[in-house]
Amino acid sequence: MASAPTITRRGPKPGRSYAELVGGPLDGLLLDITGWRPEEIDDGVSLLTELGRFGSGGRALYDPRPGGPACWDRGGDSP
Repeated sequence: MASAPTITRRGPKPGRSYAELVGGPLDGLLLDITGWRPEEIDDGVSLLTELGRFGSGGRALYDPRPGGPACWDRGGDSP
């Protein structure tokens, strides 16, 4: 008799800090910002994705909402 498969749960891990990406091709995904310095958070991110306007090799731009880094809004796309 075969053993039961192991179920791995994905999602936020305790003790980590996350920003939810809002809008654009990465809407709803969580970005792990654990250990980021405040100035790194303020700068926002440029994330590689094939799902944006520029396709393969393109980037989706996200910036934190004023008042806290819990949600980051789409700022556009770049090649």
